[in-house]
Amino acid sequence: MPDRPIARPKITGISHLAVYTSDPAATDHYYREIIGAAKVPDPENPQGVRYAINSTQFIEVLPLPEGAGINRLDHTAWNTGDAEGMRKYLSVKAWKVPGAVTRGADGSRWFEVKDPEGNKVQFVQPPDHPKVTDAPNAIGHHIIHVGFLVHSRADEDTFYRDLLGFRPYWFGGMVEGKIDWVSQQTPNSHDWLEYMLSSMPPASTTPPEKLQHQLGVMDHLSIGVGSVPEAYKVLEAGNRLGGVHDTGPKIGKDGKYQFNLYDPDGIRTELMNFHATEKPCCSPFTADDPAE
Repeated sequence: MPDRPIARPKITGISHLAVYTSDPAATDHYYREIIGAAKVPDPENPQGVRYAINSTQFIEVLPLPEGAGINRLDHTAWNTGDAEGMRKYLSVKAWKVPGAVTRGADGSRWFEVKDPEGNKVQFVQPPDHPKVTDAPNAIGHHIIHVGFLVHSRADEDTFYRDLLGFRPYWFGGMVEGKIDWVSQQTPNSHDWLEYMLSSMPPASTTPPEKLQHQLGVMDHLSIGVGSVPEAYKVLEAGNRLGGVHDTGPKIGKDGKYQFNLYDPDGIRTELMNFHATEKPCCSPFTADDPAE
């Protein structure tokens, strides 16, 4: 009898976003004091630090490597129920994978691949019994999406849509008729990946600090909250609005309240309502929102 086809393991949501820091102390203040995440050791990289907002979602902060230029994003990562099964699935589909998964001291398992545009992507199997995260001051407790600069929607779709089964959620743009953002949810959760299709300004005529800021706008994570205006009041009352941030909450093109803050190296944290309060522009939502 022919071998049974290998089923794709479940992708159960976002695990983390890994970013670089050029100033560990300032970055620690941002994620611990402003975002309110819990600082915990990094079992994946002894030089790294994790800032957790729940037991299976965090921001991983790594030292800035030589030659990074304006880039401050190392990788995105997705939770799966079976890291080894996912590795085998991608291998059978002729995707380049490592020879084995890596196991962390906390019992987690993971491996890393590259998407069609060379972005590093990890698949993480959390420990069987994740340690409870104590982050009472976190401004939110659910990373609902991550996004990064994408040059070709069609190329990236061959990986995220065709191989991994991500599902359409919403798309839109700053002006009618032009698509700048494409959001698609994992096959087994309502967390989503956002393609940031806006082009970068020309490097030859744009100061590096402006290029770095623009790239940080696109390379981002989003924390879901019940009410962005209320979350903003919490930040304001707690004197947690230092650094670079929007002047106040606003409603985005998707009809959801949002408020943007930036870490010391320019990576954007977007606070976003779980649910829209106005009709979205450009396209309707085609899947349920993440749960609060």
